[in-house]
Amino acid sequence: MFPPINRTYSIPIFYRLSLLLLAAGLFFSSCKKKEDPHETVVFKPKPIAPQDTINYPNALITALNRQDKWVDSVFKTLTPDERITQLMMIEVFSNQGPQHEKDVLLLVKQYKVGGLIFFQGGPIRQASMTNRLQAASKVPLLIGMDAENGVGMRMDSAMQYPLPMLLGAINNDSLIYRMGAEMAHEFRRLGMHLNFAPVVDVNNNPNNPIISYRAFGENKEDVSSKSLAQMLGMQDNGIIATAKHFPGHGDTDVDSHYDLPVIPYGRERLDSLELHPFRHLIQSGVGGMMVGHIHMPKLDSTANLPASLSKPIVTGLLREELRFAGLIFTDAMVMKGVTKYFAPGEAEVMALEAGNDVLERLVSVPKALAAIKAAIKSGRLSQKEIDRRCRKVLAAKHWVGLHQYQPIMIDSLYQDLHRPRANETLRRLAEGSLTLLQNNKSLLPLAHKKRRKIASLAVGATRTTTFQQRLQNQLPAKEFFLPRRTDKKTLARLRKELLKYDLLLISIYGPSIRPSNNLGFTPEERGLVNELVREKKSVVVLFDNAYTLSRFQDIHQAKALLVGYQQLPDVQAAAAKLVLGQLEPKGKLPVTVNQHFQYGDGL
Repeated sequence: MFPPINRTYSIPIFYRLSLLLLAAGLFFSSCKKKEDPHETVVFKPKPIAPQDTINYPNALITALNRQDKWVDSVFKTLTPDERITQLMMIEVFSNQGPQHEKDVLLLVKQYKVGGLIFFQGGPIRQASMTNRLQAASKVPLLIGMDAENGVGMRMDSAMQYPLPMLLGAINNDSLIYRMGAEMAHEFRRLGMHLNFAPVVDVNNNPNNPIISYRAFGENKEDVSSKSLAQMLGMQDNGIIATAKHFPGHGDTDVDSHYDLPVIPYGRERLDSLELHPFRHLIQSGVGGMMVGHIHMPKLDSTANLPASLSKPIVTGLLREELRFAGLIFTDAMVMKGVTKYFAPGEAEVMALEAGNDVLERLVSVPKALAAIKAAIKSGRLSQKEIDRRCRKVLAAKHWVGLHQYQPIMIDSLYQDLHRPRANETLRRLAEGSLTLLQNNKSLLPLAHKKRRKIASLAVGATRTTTFQQRLQNQLPAKEFFLPRRTDKKTLARLRKELLKYDLLLISIYGPSIRPSNNLGFTPEERGLVNELVREKKSVVVLFDNAYTLSRFQDIHQAKALLVGYQQLPDVQAAAAKLVLGQLEPKGKLPVTVNQHFQYGDGL
């Protein structure tokens, strides 16, 4: 279905050999024994001096910047307006009905936009819609998705891999490479070519409302290694990876979807922390870079100017100093970090002036096109520079195989998105991430004792969870539930009942399968959990963002404390195995939560 892509690398030979050995190891380990998460595989290429970078080109980066017959032939068919719109990617939803598709079709047929970024929907609907839109497009569309943990992040009936915080706890980066490869397979099967991942922000601010669990952690070396593993897994399998959010969105307490965060630090701090993973991935050949809507006055003092619209940051720092030669994408142009201070049209002109190659999720394609044409006419922008970036976009389309485009086959699509290998990868990720923070008097693993009364309390759940179900098969326990917004009478009755038990298994769940920053419990609900932990012998398992441990002031008094990071069924099943002694804890805490739980903790 997809033609073979030439991705021969000429980076240092030992690095390529390490990947071949890694692949062989994965194959034989799947045949003979389970991978041991203690077998740490760190993706760390030899440091390359800036002046030598050009001697070690990645095949993708080389392809984006060289002459190509297909690129030339397509480019010659484009009008000046169409060369501009090739730099635009518009948002698409496969679950919003015929009118939405009609609106998208207009932008594809009339304005000849260069690409799409898919959001919510389903595999069959998206594949069918993709085929129709590709058939209507003059030039094959470059299709992307913001899928940090796989296509299941955006669509139903698809695999959902763990988010980066969970991956940050794993000691075996080869598993993350394998996950990236599986994600690439799913992207290609759905006719997509570009993932807006990995997140390479170093999240060293526990109050960050937008990055948080989307980051691999607070340690720059961990973030560099794990994001590189995910990137290589994708790009080695034909999908362009996009590192984000340059120059670093980890130390903010403002969500750029709703306002403009301000990063007050200068180059000394940025060089020592935030820029480290970006340099690492640039040296290793990452194909895309997304610039964030964050204001950095020490780098560009222009009032309220996000990095995405700053020439000193995009061109000066990223393109010239760090010598990034791949595709530079803006973060979504519909976000308040841009629209609060800059009008549609003018914002896109400024983004191109800054040095971005591709404008993502525009407020209005017609307004942006008109403003860019006016800027070219006035001399603010040059058609020559637009043409250069258009050629780069076309080169990316050639690299992903769009020069030999074929429609997506709908038959067996669901089965192909749920391969046994993908399920095995998810299981290994879940088992390798579990982090045991406390185990006083070796309470775990639990053994069945005839006279011990055990209660299993699911906090935030209304019915039996996967964790409870897996435990119940071997460790009989009375099940209880503490849903959100439980009234005071019910809380009092539950408290009275639970205090009768000898041992409490307290599992804590956020409001959805995706981690949260808050958990959403009332003070009274949190108070009951704190009291139970203080008064009774308890095993606590958190299936959510590790930072939310701070929501329970007495949780450090639990006799045993396990962090699962997400409530994915595979994570819950793995936690049950660990509690029963069928699995050893391997994970380490990737962030510092408070004075009780520090980065690197884990028994």
